[in-house]
Order: sequence, then C-alpha cells, then structure tokens
Amino acid sequence: MRLEIKKTYKLFIGGKFPRSESGRIYKVNNHKGDFLANIAKASRKDVRDSVVVARSAQAGWQAASAYNRGQVLYRIAEMLEGRREQFVAEIRELTGKSEKQANQEVDNAIDSWVWHAGWTDKIESVAGNMNPVAGPFFNISTNQPTGVVAAFAPQDSSLAGLVNTIAPVIVSGNSVVVVTSEAFPLSAITFAEVLETSDLPGGVVNILTGNAKELGSWLAAHMDVNAIDLEGTSNAAELEMLAAENLKRVVRPGLYPRTAAKGSLQQILDFMELKTVWHPKGN
Repeated sequence: MRLEIKKTYKLFIGGKFPRSESGRIYKVNNHKGDFLANIAKASRKDVRDSVVVARSAQAGWQAASAYNRGQVLYRIAEMLEGRREQFVAEIRELTGKSEKQANQEVDNAIDSWVWHAGWTDKIESVAGNMNPVAGPFFNISTNQPTGVVAAFAPQDSSLAGLVNTIAPVIVSGNSVVVVTSEAFPLSAITFAEVLETSDLPGGVVNILTGNAKELGSWLAAHMDVNAIDLEGTSNAAELEMLAAENLKRVVRPGLYPRTAAKGSLQQILDFMELKTVWHPKGN
C-alpha cells in the first residue's frame, strides 16, 4: 500500500521556499474541522530576512521598463490559469465554498492580474503631468515607486484578496513582504509556486504565513520598510503609530475592494511618490 505524499507548506522568501527560521508551525483544518496541513509560522528573523531580499530586489524591478513589468504580470495570470483546477480544489477544501464560488474567486484573481498588467505603462500618462509655471522653466511631475512595502492580505479571503493586495504594490516597481490570511493560507503558498515559475525576479514578492498581529508590529516598526498596507490587521491604529516612526506611507483597512476582478488606480498610486523636476527652457 502506497502512502500519499503530503505537501509541505513553507514560506516564500527571495524566490525560495525556506522553513521558518524558528521551526514553528501551526495546524490548519478544512471546512469540516478535519486536519488539512501544517503551515510554517513566520518569526521576527523571517520578517527581517524578507525585508533584506525585498530591498535588494526592488531597484532592479523598478529599473525594468513598464512594458516589461506588464509582460511579467500577464505571465503570472497565464500561470494561474494553467493551475486553475488546483486552486479551485484548495479553496473548496479549505473554505467550504461551492465549485461555482471557488471558480469565481479564481476568475477574479486571474482577471485582476490582467487588469494590473494593463496599467503598468499607462500610470504615468494618467497621473503624471506638465505643470503650468510663471517663468522660463519646465515643471514636470512624475510618479515613482516608494520602495519596500509591507502588506497584510484580508483574513477572510483565500486567493483573490491576496492577489489584490500584491498586484497594486508591484505594478509600479515596488517590492513587497505580504502576510497571508492565517486561516486560509494554502492558496497563498500555491500561488508562490506560480510566482516562482513565472518571470518575476526573486525577492520582489515575499510571502509569510503566520499570525498577522505578531508579525505586524515587527513590520510596522522596521526602518527599511517604506509603506504599509494594513488591510488584514486587527490592530491597525497601533501599527499606524509604529509606522509613523519613519514616516511610512499607510493604507488603512477598508479603503478598497480586495476580491474584485479589477483593482483601483488610486490604490496603485498610494504606493507611489510624486517627484517634481524643474528644468530651464533656455533661449
């Protein structure tokens, strides 16, 4: 009699799948309450390692052309489509959703990647501008990525919420450290396998599983994190105060829909900074 090989759900840091440095795990049950899997429980060291690799990957990702970033994001959508059945099965097993509901969530996740891929080379056309000035100068405002972003996926969503947390951050050239839903982490690690087999450079997206409240304070207080998305947190006010220590950009919970088939341009711009350049016109 052959024993079934159970999948090991690890972290995703720097394009690799390490176990938690702490060796900790936590148990996840299916919608019937039966044991489903052991999940790595990220520690403070894992947070620090993730920020280090996110910082090292961010400059190269920002330097890629907007068109190239769009191609990479579209490739992620293609890879998701190819593994649709696996995602549907995992969502149904974990959440108890019907086949129709699970398929709709996967559809929304795929369509969201396509939507964000289409915006990579259009953001500047919409949000940048030539400013009128009274003098012999050009005054041009352009949007640039803010850097390394910490994000917390919605706690009540398995896949679509995760996608709509990651995509708005990386579309403009940021890198991200994202903490998944503690109750529904399986699709997040399977999604990390999609990222690893796409053309996304390692370190641009780093996925941590574990307790959002525990990991939140370390990410919010980290001095090399430039922005933080507090969507999946239960102690947003406390984390916002920690984030203020190095003037992080903060996106508060509930501002944007996280399970829809398309995102929000304003959500993308929340993780960008406006740079204004003055240049003399000459004679």
